[in-house]
Amino acid sequence: MKKLLKFVVVLLTICVVLVSALLLYLHINEYKPEPTEEILPKGDASGAVREGDSLRLMTFNIGYGALDQSEDFFMDGGKTVNVKSRQKILDNMQGIADIVYGSGTDVVFLQEVDRDSSRSHHVDEAEYLQAAYPGCSMTYAANFRCDFIPYPIPPIGKVEGGLVTLNHLQVGEAQRIALPVSFSWPVRLCQLKRCLLVQRVSVENSSRELVLVNLHLEAYDDGEGKEAQTRVLFDFLKEEYDKGNYVIAGGDFNQMFDEIGLEEYPLTDVSHFCPGSIDTTGLGAGWTFANDPTVPTSRLLNEPYDPQSENTQYYMLDGFILSPNVTLEAVKTQDEGFAFADHNPVTVKVTLQKMQDGRNQDEESADKR
Repeated sequence: MKKLLKFVVVLLTICVVLVSALLLYLHINEYKPEPTEEILPKGDASGAVREGDSLRLMTFNIGYGALDQSEDFFMDGGKTVNVKSRQKILDNMQGIADIVYGSGTDVVFLQEVDRDSSRSHHVDEAEYLQAAYPGCSMTYAANFRCDFIPYPIPPIGKVEGGLVTLNHLQVGEAQRIALPVSFSWPVRLCQLKRCLLVQRVSVENSSRELVLVNLHLEAYDDGEGKEAQTRVLFDFLKEEYDKGNYVIAGGDFNQMFDEIGLEEYPLTDVSHFCPGSIDTTGLGAGWTFANDPTVPTSRLLNEPYDPQSENTQYYMLDGFILSPNVTLEAVKTQDEGFAFADHNPVTVKVTLQKMQDGRNQDEESADKR
């Protein structure tokens, strides 16, 4: 018994030392981005935009090229941690690239784009997609950077991924703007550091800018993180609009717009991921919240995709926010059957209203009346 007790004590001591060493390593190497960081777009794009022009934009969470229709995920009630095949990543990326290239859009907001991660077999997906979308620039902002994520078993391992915006318009400036972190130490060490990826495009013959905001808000929190990040987002959008700029934000909100989509896709099992709901009145009058509930934008990864299964859960998480001086012409969720990712892409067509003295024509007409 003494020998057994001694063995147990030694074993526990070794475990404590190893865990402490791992925590120390992760703490020292924790990704700690600055509140605002300048980003240099890669590649040349010469497209121009003027008042009155129409633009097409897409938002697409690509699930780091791993979450196709045959996959589940342990955080959603499934079993899979990392896909086993690099070829599967490449096949999915080809399918995603075909969707992006075939969209005919001017700007593409992408989320969950890996650059050097164990879970996606270290494929640089940002470079892959830029090469497949000629004539555009590529801007990348990291929101998930960890040398080693030790959970579950087998572990996730190294992750380097984030947001990518592909743009055919000439970008003047780009920034990474940090969002509030939802988790405390030590959980924070291996969690995403969410952000806004902001691009600024000069509007020709005008002092205004087109401000493009790519985002991916918190997912697996208690709800407070999503709300805090949404408040920062709203404050930023209002500030830019108050300057007279055109503002378009798009991405994966992990929330519904005023519970739009809940009737079409009711929550059948609240033990899994449950999205929050954004109060769209928080931005004030005139703002447009655009998504298309005729097709779900995402699915729960509790099992491989089966549209006939009673366990299949759909969500409306992806869309766009448009400032009052941007007119929504059309919005559509493309039904890709979750073939290459656990989200479907959403596209919009918008028009930049012609402005007079910093105000749009509707406001001028209202003053005259």
